Amino acid sequence: MTAVHESLMTIEEFEELAQAADRIAEGVRLEYIDGKLGAKAVPDGDHNRIIQWLIRIFVNLRPDLFLSPEQGLQVDRYRKGRARPDGVLADADAFVGQGEWADPGSVLLVVEVTSADQDTERRDRQEKPRAYADTGIPAYLLIDRDSCTVTVYSEPREGTYERTVAVPFGATVQLPDPVGVTLDTEPLKDWVR
Repeated sequence: MTAVHESLMTIEEFEELAQAADRIAEGVRLEYIDGKLGAKAVPDGDHNRIIQWLIRIFVNLRPDLFLSPEQGLQVDRYRKGRARPDGVLADADAFVGQGEWADPGSVLLVVEVTSADQDTERRDRQEKPRAYADTGIPAYLLIDRDSCTVTVYSEPREGTYERTVAVPFGATVQLPDPVGVTLDTEPLKDWVR
């Protein structure tokens, strides 16, 4: 027998809650994945530096693409979830005219950088890969500051990524097509504590 998971809140109710939280408490960033409400930790300086490093890489190697920090996305099957990845790589004009929670159809890659909070294991390593794969996002880049590894998930099919490549900080890793960029992860060693 399969348990049926039913959400206690609609997408519209979540979006209203997220807007209220943003007005009331500075730095609160809510997400709604697989019917579960979650709060993202406020990024520290090293976390922000990693995103800046990636932005520079893409500006130099793929100037046709923008890495947008914290762009809200509609995720999960039939877009019944909302996520705010640390970075979203897409064509330069992909999110022009869209609201806070954009359609993910033009997204090539999402990026998450782990934070020192109790939900990282569940959220960044389990729920988000499923949600992003289920949404059809071609690749997910997880920069894991706990294990000092970079994991590239690709080839989404039926709610999972069929290909996963993990390398330690300091190694090179290929971001698959349609991104087609090789990352030298040596600098990441300087941004872990």
